[in-house]
Amino acid sequence: MAVASRPELASSPSVTQLLAPFRADPQGTGVFSDFDGTLAPIVDDPSAAVALPGVVDALAGLARRYGRVGVISGRPASFLQATLGDCGLFLSGLYGLEVVDADGNVRAIAEAEPWRSVVEEVAAAGETGLPPGLTVERKGLSVTVHYRRDPAQQSAAADWTAAQGRATGLAVHPARMSYELRPPMERDKGTVLAEAAAGRRQVCFLGDDRGDLEAFDALDRMAAAGATVVKVGVTSPEAPAEILERADLVVDGPEGSLSFLGALLGE
Repeated sequence: MAVASRPELASSPSVTQLLAPFRADPQGTGVFSDFDGTLAPIVDDPSAAVALPGVVDALAGLARRYGRVGVISGRPASFLQATLGDCGLFLSGLYGLEVVDADGNVRAIAEAEPWRSVVEEVAAAGETGLPPGLTVERKGLSVTVHYRRDPAQQSAAADWTAAQGRATGLAVHPARMSYELRPPMERDKGTVLAEAAAGRRQVCFLGDDRGDLEAFDALDRMAAAGATVVKVGVTSPEAPAEILERADLVVDGPEGSLSFLGALLGE
């Protein structure tokens, strides 16, 4: 694992070596990233999250140069579209349950649609029944219960989401200071990344949270099949140790991610 500090990232010998195949074959390359904590600072109110200044311009520049550039997130695809704009990116939301199609329309996978009403009922129950300090985030096809504002409520959040999962069949996924209820489907960041990067000879992914481990798994499978891959771990006080342990390169927060994107652009 290489560790690069932000100011020296673009000129670091280890980074130059890692990215040489990407720069040499841009059209055969896929560049993908998480959003929260990776391209945007973590905030208490999820609706207030914005990409770090410079990130959108960097992604647009990468999309013009490289074969495929995308953001794969637990956020709704409509949020990603509104936040990152129309700059030629592949955008996948809700861990692959939604995608922005070529015409700019948000499309949910058909298998998830029957669960929409179930998710809405659970969200409404949480808004009226959860104790103060827990926040319900509606995402359409999933719902997240956050305990960031009151970490002492973690057990209450865990117990409530577990009970809802048993009652409804929704799957519970622990996340960053939260628990998410999603349709019980074999969709995650790894399956999305494998589909989006199919046929690419070089692929990288930047992530900072537990849900990004599946994307790292997908990169490992691509590497075993002969692709050149780079797993980029993004540090934060909340980043799980396994993300950083498994990374080929570790960068410092969204600022470090931006520098990595700049290195891909040769800046």
